[in-house]
Amino acid sequence: MRLTTLEKCVMPTQEADAILEARHHDPFSYLGLHESEGKWLFRTFQPHAEEVWLHSGNEWEKLRRKAGIFSWSGTRHPPFPCRIRIVREGRAAETHDPYSFSSSIGELDLHLFGEGRLHLAYRMLGAHPMRLEGISGTRFAVWAPNAERVSVVGDFNAWDGRIHPMRAHPSNGIWEIFIPGIEAGALYKYEIRSRQGAILVKTDPYGFAFEERPGTASRICSLGAHVWQDDAWMEKRGTRDWLNEPLNIYEIHAGSWRHRPDGSPMNYRELAASLIPYVKDMGYTHIELMPVSEHPLDESWGYQTTGYFGITNRYGSPEDFRSFVEACHMAGIGVILDWVPAHFPRDDFALARFDGTALYEHEDPRQGEHQDWGTYIFNYGRNEVRNFLISNAHFWLSECHIDGLRVDAVASMLYLDYSRKEGEWLPNKYGGRENLDAIDFLRELNIMVHEEFKGALTIAEESTSWPMVSRPVYLGGLGFSMKWNMGWMNDTLAYMKHDPVHRRYHHDKLTFGQIYSYTENFVLPFSHDEVVHGKKSLLDKMPGDAWQRFANLRLLYAYQMTYPGRKLNFMGNEFAQGKEWQVKSRLDWELLELPAHQGVQKLVKDLNRLYLSRPPLHELDFSSNGFSWIDCHDADQSVLSYRRIARNGTSLVVVLNFTPVPRKGYRIGVPVRGRYNEIFNSDSTYYGGTNLGNGKGVESEPVPWMGEKQSISLAIPPLACIILEH
Repeated sequence: MRLTTLEKCVMPTQEADAILEARHHDPFSYLGLHESEGKWLFRTFQPHAEEVWLHSGNEWEKLRRKAGIFSWSGTRHPPFPCRIRIVREGRAAETHDPYSFSSSIGELDLHLFGEGRLHLAYRMLGAHPMRLEGISGTRFAVWAPNAERVSVVGDFNAWDGRIHPMRAHPSNGIWEIFIPGIEAGALYKYEIRSRQGAILVKTDPYGFAFEERPGTASRICSLGAHVWQDDAWMEKRGTRDWLNEPLNIYEIHAGSWRHRPDGSPMNYRELAASLIPYVKDMGYTHIELMPVSEHPLDESWGYQTTGYFGITNRYGSPEDFRSFVEACHMAGIGVILDWVPAHFPRDDFALARFDGTALYEHEDPRQGEHQDWGTYIFNYGRNEVRNFLISNAHFWLSECHIDGLRVDAVASMLYLDYSRKEGEWLPNKYGGRENLDAIDFLRELNIMVHEEFKGALTIAEESTSWPMVSRPVYLGGLGFSMKWNMGWMNDTLAYMKHDPVHRRYHHDKLTFGQIYSYTENFVLPFSHDEVVHGKKSLLDKMPGDAWQRFANLRLLYAYQMTYPGRKLNFMGNEFAQGKEWQVKSRLDWELLELPAHQGVQKLVKDLNRLYLSRPPLHELDFSSNGFSWIDCHDADQSVLSYRRIARNGTSLVVVLNFTPVPRKGYRIGVPVRGRYNEIFNSDSTYYGGTNLGNGKGVESEPVPWMGEKQSISLAIPPLACIILEH
């Protein structure tokens, strides 16, 4: 390697001082092996060494020392990469010089990263154990374009930022170094000297594992450790007709579903052994995990992410997590991950002001700070930031075989004035309130997921009337597979909280949803957000005495399961958890010793299985052809009746009574003559009800009713739902 004219003009003492003071922007130009005026010069900086020796080919030669810089010169090129022996405290260790290795990052990857189109950025950036020029070690790479100097620090170099300063790729701000002999398991961070001279110590934004709390260092982890055995699942997922197949999601927080006997959370493998059989037995199709990316604070529930590529070590290793996902797939259960691209916390060890500047976030607080959560907002208009998030989604889907992403807080991304008063936000270039950069990001995300991961789902938590959230990008939509129906959820729970005697005045809460039900592919969520922060558990939201509260809850679940839309319930809902969810407490499983709670669990299990087995309840969830009102006007008696219809025209009749008054001789019109069997009754004594119903079924009569030529007369139990099949 010949010195350039510019390099020859730099005084060696100036360069040496820059190395000694850990402010050299280009350490590879000074350290390592260089040719100058017919001689070979070798330098290494080892401030903690007593002696350093270089293997010159035939023998070990001792290097000259000056203030921690050891140097050698000779006329013969030593074997490459240079091999050195370092003596510390009288003990010698051999290694290869990091500054003898050329860059192992390809120009194409650098170019694509700069353009925001490198979906596999996590394979370029971060810490990767590898072999380079026949030598084992780890390559480190990080994006810090405004840094003066970046070093790798870790337990392998006494956390000394002077020892391993990195190579800069000036065109795109990436810093890189290959350190021989560093293996998986070692802890590390990046020490960054800003252009203002401040020293920052940061965890790796692309780190795959982290040390246990309260430590915040990244841990070197190999991506290729797991040998997947779920090929059959992944192949089947790619051909699945998700628009017409059932989707029934069990949302869980991994640390509080169940605990070990000593009160500590289960790890991923223990969770697989107990959770998967339970979910399978209950009839759910998918598990949705609240965020399992690394986060420092339990009380954030994972939504304050500091390690986007790190699988939280609270419950085990990345390998343990992959085994959990694989076990779900082997049992026929899909896994959806709660994913948080809307904001990130201010923790000074993580993404915030990463290289001393607003790198991942906006500089202006009117764009870059989230007032609701005290967090920073990603700068979606920056290619490298958009690349970070999209490659993170790719990581979870590719490296962890996740089947879908539930994208958190989409509404906060779409609107520049979200939770802001006049003067606290900046309009877009057209003067509007829409975040154009976030819209482009979400569309790019959804295109990537649907093109590269067949059958994978993206689900938006979006609480406004933004149009076409779950419509394809080529039609002008955001491209999500589905969207949470927050309007239905809020209206339904608001209605159910009313005393039944007053429900007649709020009947529109139940009927209004059909006006917009098919504008999106909706999921009906009773999520963790509805059972925290003083909102009460679902059971405690219900009015009346103890019997009525349980009857109302059974009715609520039957209404959810028969209404158009995919289903989601938070853990504990299925057995009427009595108190609000607490992140550090397990669910109250002992409640299942009580008949009323057993009854709710049995009801949910039967509803789940009915939903799976009856096409009218799921095939046309997203089409108005799958639903038909029988009677939506009986507000005085608070009774609703409708049909759910399959693609082949077969249907089920659903009748719901939202008062504690039994309705005998209640007549409804039906389209087909014949017998109607009662296949479900939430008032069954099996579930804790009074057992009022229609026995083996009823015969239709040629009595015109509600526009139909045939009708049936029913006994409708109190606070209950019945389902009839022709």
